[in-house]
Amino acid sequence: MTTQSKSLAYLEQTQDFIRRHIGPNAEQTQAMLNDIGAESVDALINEIVPSDIRLSALPAIEESKTEAQALSDLKAVASLNKVNDTYIGLGYYGTLTPNVILRNVLENPGWYTAYTPYQPEIAQGRLESLLNYQQMCIDLTGLELASASLLDEGTAAAEAMALAKRVSKNKKSNLFFISSDVYPQTIDVVKQRAEMFDFDVIVAPAHEAADHDVFGALLQYPSATGEVTDISELIEKIHANKGIVAVAADIMSLVMLKAPGELGADAVIGSSQRFGVPMGYGGPHAAFFTTSEKYKRSLPGRIIGVSKDTRGNAALRMAMQTREQHIRREKANSNICTAQVLLANMAAFYAVYHGPKGLKIIANRIHRFADILCLGTATKGLTAVHANYFDTLTFNLDNKEEIVARALAAGVNFRTDIDGQISISIDETTTRENIAGLFDILLGEGHGLDVSDLDDKIVSSGHCSIPAALVRESEILTHPVFNSYHSETEMLRYIKRLENKDLALNHSMISLGSCTMKLNATAQMIPVSWPEFANMHPFAPVDQALGYKQMIDELGDWLVELTGYDNISMQPNSGAQGEYAGLIAIVKYHESRGDAHRNICLIPSSAHGTNPASAQMVGMKVVVVACDKEGNVDMNDLRTKASEMADNLACIMITYPSTHGVYETTVAEICNIVHEHGGQVYLDGANMNAQVGVTSPGYIGADVSHLNLHKTFAIPHGGGGPGMGPIGVKAHLAPFLPDHALINVDESTKGNGAVAAAPFGSAGILCISYLYCAMLGKQGVTDATKYAITNANYLAKKLSEHYPLLYAGKNGRVAHECIIDLRPLKATSGITEVDIAKRLIDYGFHAPTMSFPVAGTFMIEPTESESKVELDRFVEAMVSIRDEVRKVESGEWSSDNNPLHNAPHTLADITDTWDRGYSIKEAVFPVPAAAKNKFWPTVNRIDDVYGDRNLICSCPPIESYQD
Repeated sequence: MTTQSKSLAYLEQTQDFIRRHIGPNAEQTQAMLNDIGAESVDALINEIVPSDIRLSALPAIEESKTEAQALSDLKAVASLNKVNDTYIGLGYYGTLTPNVILRNVLENPGWYTAYTPYQPEIAQGRLESLLNYQQMCIDLTGLELASASLLDEGTAAAEAMALAKRVSKNKKSNLFFISSDVYPQTIDVVKQRAEMFDFDVIVAPAHEAADHDVFGALLQYPSATGEVTDISELIEKIHANKGIVAVAADIMSLVMLKAPGELGADAVIGSSQRFGVPMGYGGPHAAFFTTSEKYKRSLPGRIIGVSKDTRGNAALRMAMQTREQHIRREKANSNICTAQVLLANMAAFYAVYHGPKGLKIIANRIHRFADILCLGTATKGLTAVHANYFDTLTFNLDNKEEIVARALAAGVNFRTDIDGQISISIDETTTRENIAGLFDILLGEGHGLDVSDLDDKIVSSGHCSIPAALVRESEILTHPVFNSYHSETEMLRYIKRLENKDLALNHSMISLGSCTMKLNATAQMIPVSWPEFANMHPFAPVDQALGYKQMIDELGDWLVELTGYDNISMQPNSGAQGEYAGLIAIVKYHESRGDAHRNICLIPSSAHGTNPASAQMVGMKVVVVACDKEGNVDMNDLRTKASEMADNLACIMITYPSTHGVYETTVAEICNIVHEHGGQVYLDGANMNAQVGVTSPGYIGADVSHLNLHKTFAIPHGGGGPGMGPIGVKAHLAPFLPDHALINVDESTKGNGAVAAAPFGSAGILCISYLYCAMLGKQGVTDATKYAITNANYLAKKLSEHYPLLYAGKNGRVAHECIIDLRPLKATSGITEVDIAKRLIDYGFHAPTMSFPVAGTFMIEPTESESKVELDRFVEAMVSIRDEVRKVESGEWSSDNNPLHNAPHTLADITDTWDRGYSIKEAVFPVPAAAKNKFWPTVNRIDDVYGDRNLICSCPPIESYQD
């Protein structure tokens, strides 16, 4: 081969993304197969995947593209988007993401590849940032307790309704009131949730709320048309009737307006998007939710709390973590298991960077521009509808079509969905030149208005468009963290200091069973920040979002092919929300056939906690199906219950491969049994990483599944969010997919309720999954599945020599994950699964999934992206830990003075007086690999019980947790 030919061959090889995504090379693969005892990867797959559900050909999607070609092609698609100057508002605004946050948080794998902080000792950085977020929300809303974010504003409002029903003393009422000036997309989501809960809803002008016997009410502050009104008296009247009041508030307005908590609100919800998070055609954005201290046990979502470690030092953790925040199986009133951590952290850093003074300048500038626009138009006879406002002006127009046409010609979008009206929402990106352009559009050229002159008139007149009674007097963001990092140097170092406290995928593998922490390729992440995607308003005219449409349609077609379904909805923005949307489709399908009485949902005992929670949320009654001793669905129990409940059977919810990590050979029979008795099959998509290209839910016989794009399709976990959970359905369920009040998703679904605030959920991150499919292609997505299975079987083989393997399928093989049983160790040594999880930190690893689906076990999923080198490093750690347990079993180490019991070890441990029954080297450098790439946790083991008994969810004095 000539030198030139070698160069060309090397170039082609380096651009082969499949080789970059899949960890093991050919030599490593052969070595693993030798250990497993399989002739080839394909032979292994044939042993594991039941032949009756195995696909015979590669999926009919495109061939793989190089990174360069895929990015170039997507850039051309992105160019089809027309990003106008947008003043639509309605909870989505232009914002300026500080570049220090853009580059070092949003675009930094140290932040976006981290996992949910279930192991808080190695998550202190993002936990501190989330505590800052909670404090920010508490300060701005005037209530005592905040969660660490929810999915979006519409979802938060629906959760507020559920909270109101739980805590209201008006137990006889089943009526929830929604003010007609709440954002239309929020009304849409809340009404859909109310329908499933069988609540009655009335939408009417806010002042009518006290005229009805309600358990709760939702008000908007400022209103959707921009009006700022004193709602305190109305809240008092609702309270007098024993109702609970939730207020949807604009976070930037709260910098200037009196806090809703001070007006009497019981809960305050909203979006933190305009604190530095791009619009992204609807998401991902972090919603905030605050409430009174007395409702702390009913607050939905995750809560970050302050506890202490074994040294007595302050340490952070997810408070009340064991309940996973209201996943209470069939008794649940919420299925939340996802926050929007990455985006909440961005908003928190935005507040930290600008501080209270900076935020006041930004908010005042926005408001001042609204004042200038209002005064200028009024002097020419065009008077805004409301005299009191923050950033949004609404005008009644006789010549609306003419003005809207003029705006569009000038590259400007207004809110136009109300007959005879337009609304204009000013934001952080608005300039003086923009205001001058708005005068030209509204009044025509030659109006003679000058922005600076109008500004001077406002100042000299002392004009105030915020009522005196609603001007904020209470201080905000007084904590030192919001007043210390205002230079870029200090901010950069603060972000880095927090990042260094956290273990993410850029340090080592995270082998979480059922969570699929695979490579989130850099090339896939790049387009998220492209302005053509980042700056698009979700309610922009659809002809301006043709690039988004093409990308979403193409990705949808690929997902349809890979799932074996007929249609897909991109709206759900978490896996749990996808479950909810899929079950709604089943409910409405049965109703359409006159089978509204079908309300039984069969769920295997091994199911994810969100499965029964989701079923409960759509009004179904959960009936548990037993599992046999191998962990498979007990077919006799299934047949019996399906037959007994045939008249009322709505569906079954199963996970495949099973939650126990095996391919059940009876899955097609399960589908047939349920169908024979009139039910539908919901196949949980959590384990799709073991299906793509090898089998598919539709081919197996399921009717609907959600897809965790933040698992199988490479969207990163972001420390606990963002997520996306689109649902695939067979044709008969397609008419019952979610729609949207402002943007019709599909003509066939017109009028259906929404499950998320934006029509395509968190559309801004769909480019990640798009590029994942484009760069892997038909061969790559199939190879990804095969190597996920191969890696899992290699780990299972190596670990089974030291730990009992709990479940295996035929031929002793596992699927893409395996469960090892740690309970025998506890019996012989007292060492628990928690001890081993914390000890893995000393070896530089995040623990696998602990005690799910079986208490006292580890569920381990290595993913296809990990090389044999990294798998062997993990095996070495687990084998070394087993040897350490033996030392406890033999009495060489005492049961309460050994490195497992004391793990994890910090620098403080080894720089203090060392009086332990083992050496410093054994503690912190147990194997050479740990010394080469040492991760130092910043706190010792955290006391969970203390944290729950002493619930503190706001920032403590900064010196108590700073280095």
